[in-house]
This record gives sequence, structure tokens and C-alpha cells, in this order.
Amino acid sequence: MISLKSKFLILSTLIALMVVSLSMWHHLAAHRETLNQLAMQHSRILGDTIRNSVITFMRSGENDRVAEILEEIQTEPTLEFVQIFDESGRILRSGRSESVGDLVPAVDLIAYRSQQFSSRHEHNGQIYQARILPIYNEPDCHACHDQSERVLGILSIHIAIDDLANMHSQLNFRAIASSFPMLLFLILAITGFVMYYVEKPLRSLVGAMNHLEKGEFEQATVSLTTSKEMAQLSEKFNRMVERLRTQIHEMVRQEREIAVGKEKLAHQEQIEAMNTTLEERLKEIEYLNASLEQRIGEIEEANYRIADLAGELESKNTTLQQAVHRLSALYNMGLAINSTMNQGKLFQLLIEATVDTLKASAGYILLFDRETHELTIGGSFGLPSPPASGMRIPLENGGVSHWVIENRKPLLIQNINDADHFNKVSRLGFTRETVICAPLMVNGEPIGTITMANRRDGSSFYTEDLELLSTIAGQASIAIKNAQLYEEQQTTYLNTVQALVSAIEASDAYTHGHSERVTRISLALARRLSLPPERLKRLEQAAVLHDIGKIGIDRELLHKKGDLTHQNVQALHQHPLIGVKILEPIQFLKDVRKIIAQHHERYDGKGYPNHLKGDEILMEARILAVADTFDAMISDRPYREALSFEEAVEEIRSYTGTQFDPIVAETFLEMIQKGGFRQHLPGKTLNPHPVHNESIPPLDAGGLTNR
Repeated sequence: MISLKSKFLILSTLIALMVVSLSMWHHLAAHRETLNQLAMQHSRILGDTIRNSVITFMRSGENDRVAEILEEIQTEPTLEFVQIFDESGRILRSGRSESVGDLVPAVDLIAYRSQQFSSRHEHNGQIYQARILPIYNEPDCHACHDQSERVLGILSIHIAIDDLANMHSQLNFRAIASSFPMLLFLILAITGFVMYYVEKPLRSLVGAMNHLEKGEFEQATVSLTTSKEMAQLSEKFNRMVERLRTQIHEMVRQEREIAVGKEKLAHQEQIEAMNTTLEERLKEIEYLNASLEQRIGEIEEANYRIADLAGELESKNTTLQQAVHRLSALYNMGLAINSTMNQGKLFQLLIEATVDTLKASAGYILLFDRETHELTIGGSFGLPSPPASGMRIPLENGGVSHWVIENRKPLLIQNINDADHFNKVSRLGFTRETVICAPLMVNGEPIGTITMANRRDGSSFYTEDLELLSTIAGQASIAIKNAQLYEEQQTTYLNTVQALVSAIEASDAYTHGHSERVTRISLALARRLSLPPERLKRLEQAAVLHDIGKIGIDRELLHKKGDLTHQNVQALHQHPLIGVKILEPIQFLKDVRKIIAQHHERYDGKGYPNHLKGDEILMEARILAVADTFDAMISDRPYREALSFEEAVEEIRSYTGTQFDPIVAETFLEMIQKGGFRQHLPGKTLNPHPVHNESIPPLDAGGLTNR
């Protein structure tokens, strides 16, 4: 029988030979193809070169040179022949002069007529690469040749490719010669691997088995470390030997006990007594088996009941989790909507939180205008494109919000295709698929609707979703009403204070309209500096109220025409702080009070009342300082006449970087240069010369000579 080692070696050798042979075949085939391509390319280049030379000589009238060059080329050892024949196959010119007038081989004439210009053939035991190239009758040749002849001749080249074949044979021999050492090394490596990692461990195992067969358990152990698998095999074998030895000892012990038992059961009476006892025990076992089967049936029935209870409990847990999730969402939403009194923020926060809670694709709040019977957009999220600013939607049939407002109750549309009396395409530019909508009610009257459209996962809304939206709508209605009341309260406060400021200015011809102009200039300047809407609102309020502190200044001091004493100046410098104290009870004007307190601070820190400088001064206060100062300079005052427009502009330019923030001042001057503010300033100070019109709302002032 062939050994495992021999089988491994034979199989490995065969595989190696197969792999090397396939590799050699592929390699040699690639070489052969490369040599063929080289032969074709060589024949093509040589043919094109000869044809071009022939054409050149014919154009110059040197027809004799054609034969000479063909004879020179014929001397090349790799060329069988080079010749020119006509369309009938008669040789016109040849590298061998004795062949002129003979007929060309039929293979060339057939190749030309079949338009096969490149071919390979065998002649006299040699392989040649043939190239056929027609020489056409071109206009330059008409002087010597009839114009009716289309082809003057056909160039035929036969190149012997013996040298290339020899090269191919040498390459084959070298490739085969280089493969044998590799094959020998591979076979030796496999042989060494098999002998060390397979044969040697197997010999050790066979030796251990021989010891085991003889009963020599102590010597029947083996330790193999050549590989992880062999180590596991030796470990398992040693365990098997140990277990076999234990079982043999146990069998010997049992045989001894059986022998002793047989001696004890020598008498028949003892055997019969034991049989009787055994029968009784069997009956008891049968009875116990019957009882056990009954108990097993009861246990199975109890298991079925437990499974039913577990399913019911899981369903209730799912419902409870959903309820907890919705309560948590309502709680968080309640905290969120009660965290702001700004209606715009409230609407956006509310709609985004609701869309997230209900997993909707889009949501929006529409507010109902009773006077125009139209809807306006309070907030939206997830719409294909932002709605146009100030967009108004007429309340018409087919709209979801129209139905909800008219009926004053929520609406659930699980599939819009089943609700023919509702429009499928919303006026907000998207297609409805499933919709829930709830009214926003205040004092029993609808003020708008909140709508969720299309689920993100493509499913429909259900009654539970509508109930949750209705609860959210109830919370939202209260928050919206509170925000409206808060804004009305703010408006009332501001209107009252603004009326007070207007009354004060109306009683003083010098400051009449000052706050209004400062407000317009400040807002235009702030917009040019890209302040956000919230800061624009604070700046507007501060500009209106910036001089309210002058209520606490002696009227005679405000209208004093002469020079001011040091005590007079100190008293006037108190009016920002007096204004802050007047507005202190109005909590929502907290940030506005800071702007008013700083609007007479200077960029270089020499202002009042706190000598702040640079970025320590709020940007709103820096803007207000420029606007207040400019309007004060071009307005009449008790102690001086108004400066001209150009003089005031020059003053602002002179104090840029000292009294005024350079960025704010330069922006102001740029706007002035483009014609901004002029239509909003006192008419008597305007330069009559025309200016470029830049439509920018007017603002306020404060600085230099502003008392």
C-alpha cells in the first residue's frame, strides 16, 4: 500500500507540474502573439516607407531610382523579395531584376483583389509576413501616366520571420529551463513540510497506539507540538488513553462485585424474594408514572395560560410605553412653549416639536383673520419651499383648515384619495397623502389651526395621533393667547412711554421729531451692518426712548443759551442714568436700558456716564451715538444754530475712531455719500445740490455738541 507521504508527494508534484505548465503555456502564447504583432508592424512600417520613397521618385521623374532602391532593400537578409506588379499580376519593378516581367505568386494577386493587404504564408519551409500596398495615380503623376489609370502598381513585400521564430524558440527554452528549479524547490519544500508536520507526528501516534495495544498505558502517551491541530490531537488521544484505562479498571472492579453477588444469590428463595420485591417496585413505578403524566398535563395547561397572560401583558406594556412617550412629549412641549413670549419663536418651536413627536414630514400653523376671512402662516416646517412672506390664503371649500375652522373640531384624513371633497394638493405647494388638523381655540373661538401632513415612514395617521394633536393644540392655544397678551402689554407700555416722549418733544421746538429721526437713521445703519431682527427691535426701542431721562433735567438748563458751567455739564450727563431709572420697572426693556445708558459713551473711553470704550460699548449704543449726534448737529439748539449738512458730515469724519466706532462711522459716511438719510432730515439744513438717491429709512443721533 502506498504511504500517505508518497501520496502527498505525488499529488503535490502533479499539481506543481500542472500549475507550471499552464503558466508556461500562457507565457509562451503571450510571447508568440507579441512576436506576431512585431512582424506585422515591421512589415507595415517597411511597406509604407518603400511606397513613400517610390512615390517621391516618381513625382520627381526619377523612375530609374525606383528599381535601384528596390535592389538595395532586397539585400536585407530578412526580405524574401520586394517588387511592384500591376493589376494583372505582371511584375513591373523588383529587387531581383531577373524577375521583372514574370507573374507574381497567385497568393499576392488574390490578396490584392480581396483587399487583404497583410497576411502570413509558408513557402519552401519558411514562414513569411506579406504586405500588399497599392500605389495610386495621383495628380502629380498625370504628366507621365494616363489619368484614367487609378492604380499605377501594387507594392509587395515578403519578410522572412525565421529570426523572430528563433528568438521565440530561445525564449521558450529559457522559460522552460527557469521553471525546473522552481518546480524542484516547490517539490522539496512540500516534501519537507509533509515529513515534519505530518509523517513525524503520525509515527509518534502509531508508536503510542502500539504501547496501548500491549496494555502499556504509561508509555501510551504522546506529545505533539508541530502544529495546533497536532497538539489538540495528542491531547485528545492522551485523554482517551486515560479514560480507557479508568474504564478497564472499573470493569474489573464490577466483575469482582458481580462474582461476589452471585455467591450471595446462591439460594433460590433469596432469588424469588428479590423477584417479588422487584415486581412490587415495578407496580409502584407504574403508579408514579401515571401520576407524573397527569402532573405534566397540568403543567402544560398552566404554561399555555402563562403564555396568554404574557402576550396580554406585553400588549398592555406597549400601550403604556406609547402613553408614557406621548405624556413625556406633551410635558417637554409644555416646557418649551412656555419658555418664550415671542409669537414668532413660539410658533416655530411649537411646529418643529409637534412634527418630531408625530413623526410627520411637514407641519404648519395657520392663523385666522376674521376681518378678511383669510389665513396667514404663523410657522411651518418641512415644506418643499419656504412660503412667501406675507402670504395670505383665502378660506375656501376644499381646504382642511377651512373645514376645521367651520366645524370647530379636529379632522383626521387617513388617505386623501378617499376624501374627494378635500384638495389633494395644498396651497403651500405639496401633495397631501394623510393629514391631521386641530383647531386653535381661544375663549371658544377659533384663532387658527395646527396641521400635520404625511408620515415619514409612509404610513397613515390614526385616531391616537389626532387625540395627541388636539391636546397639543389646547396647550398651544393657551400659550398663543398668553403671548398675544404679553405683546399687547409690551405695546401698551411702549406706546405710553413713546407718547410721553412725543409730548415732551412737541413742547420743545428745538427737539421736535428728534427721536423719530434718530430711530430711522439708527435702523438704516443697523441694517447696513447686518444686525439680526431681535437686536434691530431693541435698537428701535432704545432710539425712541434714548432721551427720556431729560424729563428729570431742569427745563431752564435744557434751554440755556449761554455757556454751560461745569455743574451744568455734570447735571446734563445724568440724563442717561435718569432714563434707566424711569424705565427700570418695565422688565422687558432690560436690554434697552443698557443701550440708553451707553449711548453717550465714546469709543476712546472719554464718554459718560461710565467711561466705557471700544467693544465694552454695545454695538447698538455705538450706532445710536452716531445717529443722535448727527441729527443734533444739523438741528437748531438754544445755544447754537444748526450746522450745515456738509459741516456735520465733516464732524463725524473728524471724530471717527475717537468719539465714534470707526466701522459704524465709516458705514454712515458711505451711506451719506450715496444720498441716504437726506429725505428724512430737517429741510433747512439740506444742501440744494442733487444727490444719489438710496432708499434707506431714517434714524437718530447723539454725540459731539448734542446737549
